[in-house]
Amino acid sequence: MSVHTEQSAVTVLGLGPMGRALAGAFLDAGLRTTVWNRTPGRDRELVARGAVSARSVEEAAAASRLTVVCVVNYDAVDTILRREAVTDALKGRTVVNLTADTPDRARDAAAWAAEHGIRYLDGAIMTPTPTIGTPAAVFLHSGPNDLYHKHQPVLEALGGTHTHLGEEIGRAAAYDVALLDIFWTAMAGYAHAVAVAHAEGIAARELAPFAKGIGDLLPPIFEGLAAEVEAGTSSDEGSPLTSVASSMAHVIHTSEAHGIDAGVMRAAEGLARRAIGQGHGTDGFIRVAELLGRR
Repeated sequence: MSVHTEQSAVTVLGLGPMGRALAGAFLDAGLRTTVWNRTPGRDRELVARGAVSARSVEEAAAASRLTVVCVVNYDAVDTILRREAVTDALKGRTVVNLTADTPDRARDAAAWAAEHGIRYLDGAIMTPTPTIGTPAAVFLHSGPNDLYHKHQPVLEALGGTHTHLGEEIGRAAAYDVALLDIFWTAMAGYAHAVAVAHAEGIAARELAPFAKGIGDLLPPIFEGLAAEVEAGTSSDEGSPLTSVASSMAHVIHTSEAHGIDAGVMRAAEGLARRAIGQGHGTDGFIRVAELLGRR
């Protein structure tokens, strides 16, 4: 899209690393891109590439029919957008909020937008900054279907895959939270494993190839367990909860023998033993999802 029309114009609010990557991808696609950041100076490189630097956030909001917001959290979003002059500038326009936060905050933002005559889509970016503008980028969106399809051609300038998850506005944030739960729990486990290995004289670089092997086991396991959760079953897959709890105890013992905090694994073992105590000792570990979901 190289012709600069109103429909091909976009404003980007927030020029941290991800915001700059988003704005850069829009520029690379030939879109007229207006940028603004609360801290001055972050737009220099983008301006040199053709971006328009707005003198104020109100000016930035008024420059395009579509405004993309990507800042640290929804508190920052509220500080930027919920000022009378900015809200007035956005009336009748569309905000696509790619800021990470919670589903409830997304619903609150959508309610505020509707109250002020602003059309609103929520979204999540599931890949790191270097992927933006490449086929490896992954974006999730939720909100009105017609609004998403109207702006889809501009959003697709960001590269990668774009999935509209439905009209319920909190759905993208819900996926984001669930997927980040997997990622950061895994990262915490890897950091802990590196610490334990180091205490036993194993260098991180020596452990890494085998850690990758463990990681490679997970995708088919995730697929199989998802099917079991949907079916309401929980096979042991060769590792009943009684065996799982024993394995976890070995990690805890070795960690604490070296003075390494084993709180995360202790929490996981506690869940396993609670499920065993409720008569699920022969089930697989995914049974704890049912335990966690009980109110």
